[in-house]
Amino acid sequence: MLDYLSLAAVAQVVREGSFERAARALHVTPSAVSQRVKLLEDRLGLALIVRGSPCVATEAGAWLCRHVEQVGMLERDLQRAMPALGTLDAGDQRVTLRVAVNADSLDTWFVPAIAAFSASEPALLDLSLDDQEHTAEWLRTGAVLAAVTASAKPGQGCRSVPLGHMRYFATASPAFKKKYFADGVTAQALAAAPSLVFNRKDKLQAQWLRAACGKPVETPRHWLPSPQAFVAACVAGIGWGTNPASLVEAQLRDGSLVELVPGVDLRVPLYWHHVRLKIPMLDRLTKAVVAAAQTGLEPLRATSDAR
Repeated sequence: MLDYLSLAAVAQVVREGSFERAARALHVTPSAVSQRVKLLEDRLGLALIVRGSPCVATEAGAWLCRHVEQVGMLERDLQRAMPALGTLDAGDQRVTLRVAVNADSLDTWFVPAIAAFSASEPALLDLSLDDQEHTAEWLRTGAVLAAVTASAKPGQGCRSVPLGHMRYFATASPAFKKKYFADGVTAQALAAAPSLVFNRKDKLQAQWLRAACGKPVETPRHWLPSPQAFVAACVAGIGWGTNPASLVEAQLRDGSLVELVPGVDLRVPLYWHHVRLKIPMLDRLTKAVVAAAQTGLEPLRATSDAR
């Protein structure tokens, strides 16, 4: 049998990032937390935590943390079905669900999903940000229980649920477009015009350039890791960038932004991947995410039975 007291200590250290903060959350001493973690590591013969600032889980530690989360969700659902069991949980610890999501989703349609879920669930959410092309890797390594991703095919032991398309427009301020594209939006003009790129994983601008020009085009780049700042930078004339349609609707209406090439846009398919376990709380989170996506995303043009 697993020692759940030690497992809880490992999970809390990973969640808090330090043994001291974990000790405060568990109402014990840092020495007690350290002893519990070391006891489990010695028993398994595996390192579970990389000590540092912050402390992070090893691959084995991440899988055990995910197991703790799954058990916690099952216990909360059991308490919901049998309220008398609530008296047994003296610590009244809320379970924490770890989810990976891309920044554009978080800044547009995803918050209503977690708001609806949190309104009725004894749970906290720990969201990790990454590009939609890479969030599935968080799930594969056991770092999260679920992820919003651009991949339709789920990893082993996971399920894929289609969410919808996120639509992107390539936009710029009217003054920027006049300055750099007076003779049209050509590959030559784009190669001289500063673009906005979220981070080194962001491929949206490159995808739009191939769609608009029929070939790759290298552009000068500003690096700007914030969807809201992307819009503000476009309005300010710092560069052009691909923005989620819902974030630039008002600016396109009032004329503070214009499309670089009307009719050339991107539609990025999004999917919800989660571990394939029958956990009612995770099912309810999935239901909330799908409902929010139906409102905030465009329907997928074609869906596959990805399982």
